[in-house]
Amino acid sequence: MRLVFRWLVRLASAAILLTVLAVALVYYLASRSLPDYAKTLTVPEITADVEIVRDNSNVPHIFARADRDAFFGLGYAHAQDRLWQMMILRRTAQGRLSELFGRRTVETDTLIRRLDLYNLARASVEHQTPETLDALDAYAAGVNARIDEINARSLGRGAPEFFLFDARLPPWQPADSLAVIKVMALQLSGHLSEEVLRARTSLALDDADRLADILPDIPGDGVAALPEYAALAPGASRHAARAPSEARRAFLSPLPERGLAGASNAWAAAPDRSASGSTLLAGDPHLQLTAPSIWYLARLQLSSGGVIGGTIPGIPAIMVGRSERLGWAITSSYLDDQDLHLEELDPEDPQRYRTPDGWAEFETRRSIIEIADDQPITVTLRWTENGPVLPGSVYDLGAITPPGHVMSLAWTALSGRDTSMSAAVGLMSAENVDSAIELSDMFVAPSQNLTLIDDETVAMKTVGVMPRRNANHQSKGRLPSPGWIENNRWQGRLPFAENPEFVAPAGGIVGNTNNKVIDRDFPRHMSFEWGDSQRVMRWQSMMQGREVHTRDSFIEAQLDTVSPAARTLLPLIGADLWFTGEAAPEGTPDRRRAEALNLLADWNGEMNEHLPEPLIYAAWLRALQDRLIRDELGPLADEYDHVEPLFIERVFRDVDGAAVWCDVVRSAREETCTDIARLALDDALVWIDETYGTQLGSLRWGDAHQATHDHPVLGEVPVLRYFVNIRQSTSGGDHTLLRGRTSGRDPDPFRNVHGAGYRGVYDFADPDSSVFINSTGQSGHFLSRHYDDLGQLWRRGEYIPMSLDPELARAASVGITRLVAD
Repeated sequence: MRLVFRWLVRLASAAILLTVLAVALVYYLASRSLPDYAKTLTVPEITADVEIVRDNSNVPHIFARADRDAFFGLGYAHAQDRLWQMMILRRTAQGRLSELFGRRTVETDTLIRRLDLYNLARASVEHQTPETLDALDAYAAGVNARIDEINARSLGRGAPEFFLFDARLPPWQPADSLAVIKVMALQLSGHLSEEVLRARTSLALDDADRLADILPDIPGDGVAALPEYAALAPGASRHAARAPSEARRAFLSPLPERGLAGASNAWAAAPDRSASGSTLLAGDPHLQLTAPSIWYLARLQLSSGGVIGGTIPGIPAIMVGRSERLGWAITSSYLDDQDLHLEELDPEDPQRYRTPDGWAEFETRRSIIEIADDQPITVTLRWTENGPVLPGSVYDLGAITPPGHVMSLAWTALSGRDTSMSAAVGLMSAENVDSAIELSDMFVAPSQNLTLIDDETVAMKTVGVMPRRNANHQSKGRLPSPGWIENNRWQGRLPFAENPEFVAPAGGIVGNTNNKVIDRDFPRHMSFEWGDSQRVMRWQSMMQGREVHTRDSFIEAQLDTVSPAARTLLPLIGADLWFTGEAAPEGTPDRRRAEALNLLADWNGEMNEHLPEPLIYAAWLRALQDRLIRDELGPLADEYDHVEPLFIERVFRDVDGAAVWCDVVRSAREETCTDIARLALDDALVWIDETYGTQLGSLRWGDAHQATHDHPVLGEVPVLRYFVNIRQSTSGGDHTLLRGRTSGRDPDPFRNVHGAGYRGVYDFADPDSSVFINSTGQSGHFLSRHYDDLGQLWRRGEYIPMSLDPELARAASVGITRLVAD
C-alpha cells in the first residue's frame, strides 16, 4: 500500500511539473511576440531616420522628415500591436478565412467571393492620387519591415494567435489597405437587411396598412406609398416569409446584424457658441465592440503639420481626429446605397437572366476555396448587370425569392474605381473646412456624415456616392424590385453637390446622431431608413440648453445616459396602471407589479448602471413589443429583437388605427392596450425573477448591460476566453447619447454589444486640451498591459490628452523606437 501511495505521489508530482512546464513554455512562446518599444532597428525602405515615441498610454507619436517615412512608421506601429487583427481583416476581404478556420467560415468566404471585394480593391489602386499611392506603398513597407523582423528574430510569429492557427504571413500590399475599407463598408451597410425584413413583413401581414406601424417612417416629408411586395414578386411565399429564420450569423461574417450597421454621434460649435471663442467638436463613432477595439490611437508628423486621432489597423490614415488646422468626425449617414433586384431566370436556360433587352448570359467565374483539414470546394460566382447574385442564406433572402428567380445586389462599394482612400489621406492635410469638403468628393463608400471644424467655421457634409434612381422606381429602393424593368435600375450617380451640406449655420451648431437630416422627395431623398429618432431629441435639448458650450459640456453630452424614449413611452403605456387598484398581499403578482410601477413613477429615464429602473423598463418594453406583434407575425417576430419606440407610440396613441395591434387575433375577447401593457409587465417581472432572483430594488442595470468586448476568434475558446474577453458594467442603452446598443438576443438580450469604440473632443481655442480614448487599449496582445488599460477609463467616461506637443509625448513614454535608414 505504501508503494502504491508513493507512486501515486510521484505521478501526481510529475503531472503537476509537466503542467507547469507546459504553461511556462506557452507563456514564453506567447510573450516572445510582445513588442519591444525601446529599441533601434535598421531598415532599408526609409529615406531618413524615423522616431516612434510611445506615450504613457502607448499611443505612438511618429516623427519623420518626409511624409513617406511617417506612413512607414505607422505601418510598422500597426503591425507591432495589431498584426493578427490586420491579417484577419485582409483574409476576410480576400475570402480566405477557411484556410485557417475550416468549414466554420465557408459561408463567409463564399459571400465575400461573390461580392469580389478584393479584386475590386486591387483594381482601385491605380485610381488613387499620387500622394496616396506613395502613402500606401510606404505603409505596406512598414508592415513588411515588422514581418521581416518577426521572421528574422523569431519573435513568436508576431501574435499569440498565430501559434493556434498556422497562418502564413505574405507581404502586405497597397490593395490590402483598400480592401480593409471595403470590409468596413460592408459592416456599415444596413439597407440590404432592411429590404429583406420589409419584404418578409409585407408578405406576413394580412393587413398591408399595418406595415407603416411596425416599420414606421421617421416623421417628415418625402415618404410615398409602396406596393405590396407580393405585387412586385408574384410567387413569393407568404408561408416562407413567416417561417422561423434559418439565417444565422456566420462565423467572422462582416455582414452586420439588423440594427448594428453603424451609428455614431458628432456635433460642433462655432466661435459664437463657444465659451472660449473658438470652435469645438465632439465625435464618437459606434461599431461592434471587440477585443481589441477596431480603433487604434496614433499621431503622425506630416509635412503639413501634426495630425492625431483614431486609425483603423490596415489603413494609413487618421480616420477621425484633428490636425493643427482641422478637426473631423464621422457618423453613419444611412444613405440608401444598396438595392436588391429580382432576376428572372430563363426557363429554357437557367444560365441566362432577363434584362430590359431580352435574355442575357450571367457573367460567371469559378473560385476555389481552400479549407483547413478538408477538401477544397469550387463555387461559381455570378454577376448580372445590376450586381452580384447573392445566396439565399443572406438575411433569409431565400424566403422572399420566388421560384425561378435569384437576387442580385447593387451597391456603391462594388466599384473598381474607389477613391475613398485618397479622400481619407487627403483630409489629414486639408487647410480648412472648404478644402476638406472639396476633396471629400473622392469618398465612394461607406457613406458618412463628415462633421468638420477649422478655427472659424463648423460644417457637416454627407460624403459617399448617392445612386441616381428613376422617379418611377417601383419600390423606391425600399423593397427588392424586378431587375429587368429599366425604371428599377440605377442610372449612375447624383452629383456630389446633391449630397446634403450644412456650412456655418446661423445657429452656430451642427450635429448628427444618425437622425434624419434632409426631407427632399424621392429620388433625391437620400434615405427612407434612419438610425435614430430618439437620441436627437436629447441632443437638441442639451445643445439649446446653453448659450455657449465648452469642452466639458460637450463631454457631458457625449456621456449622457438619459433615455428620451423612456420619458416618452412610460407615461403612455402606464397611463392606466399607475397607482390603481387595491393594495395587494406581499408575494402576489399584483404586489410585485405595484412595486415596479412605484419605482418607475419616480424615475427620470436615466439609464444608469447602478439603478434597477432601467432593467425593469427595458424588460417591460421588450415583452410589450413581443406581445403586440407575435400573433400577427408568428416566428418572424423574432427578427424584431429591439424595441422600436415609434411603433409603441403609434399603437398607444392609436395613430391611423394602430391600436388594433393590442387585440390578440386568436382570442375571443377584445384586449385593450392597457390589458397588453399589464400582461407584458407581468411577463417582464417573471423573466427578471427567473434571471436575477432578487428584490426589484436590488437590481442593477449594469449587471444586464455589460459591455462585451469579445475576441472575435478566441472569445469562445474554453479557458482562453477568460484572458481575451473584456466585460464591463456600463450605463446607457439603445436610445441614449451614451449609446450602448443591446444584443436583443436570448439569453442575454441586454448585453452591450455595439457602442463608441472611440471618443474624441477637440477644442481649437486650446488644441492640446483636446482629449480622446478607445474602448480597450492599444495592444492586440492579451499578455500586454496595454491590452485593456484604456478600457476602465472608457467605462468611467474618462479620456487621455490629445496633444501634438512632442515633449509631452516624451515626458512619460513607455519606449522610443528608432528606425534607422540603411
